[in-house]
Amino acid sequence: MELSKAALVSRPLFVYVWLIDPFVTNRTDHVNMADIKAGVNQLFLREEELRTGMELLFYAYREFTAEPDEILAQIGFGRAHHRVIYFVGRYPKITVSELLAILKITKQSLSRVLGELVRQEFIQQQTGVRDRRQRLLELTEKGVELERQLSETQRQRIARAYRMAGAEAVEGFRKVMLGMMDEEDRVKFAPPVPARLAAVKR
Repeated sequence: MELSKAALVSRPLFVYVWLIDPFVTNRTDHVNMADIKAGVNQLFLREEELRTGMELLFYAYREFTAEPDEILAQIGFGRAHHRVIYFVGRYPKITVSELLAILKITKQSLSRVLGELVRQEFIQQQTGVRDRRQRLLELTEKGVELERQLSETQRQRIARAYRMAGAEAVEGFRKVMLGMMDEEDRVKFAPPVPARLAAVKR
């Protein structure tokens, strides 16, 4: 049985449970309230809701990247260049190996993009102090300015969305995004352990 979203909003709680399990009686005096709550909470796992979530991600990402794409196109760059510029700016002195682990692209692909950024003086490379085989990456002044231009509209868009949604929704958004990541990346965003607790653990 398929109902419109407007119809779903107007239905009493026990109907939500019936939509998930048709064998639940329509008499509310026979319905366990815990079951009702569980039923309502599972509505977001319906096929239509999951499809809507996929579309929301598509449209949000399209708008999120639109303005930076225009800036990049003016200098003959694309999103691959943007990702490198962003993470090198975010983590100064990042190694090539660390950048590869984040981007999950081939060495050949990174070498091509990185070579263009170095030649055009957006990124500079240094030899590692302890391991001279390492290449440490850092933005030049020219690179810092480009990263600022690319990130500014994205920061504004995220800030505007955060203000509209409120703190509770922002926390929910973070949980959803973390839930979509693989475990190896999720741990990077774990909250820092307070210094006093870290001292106790040692």
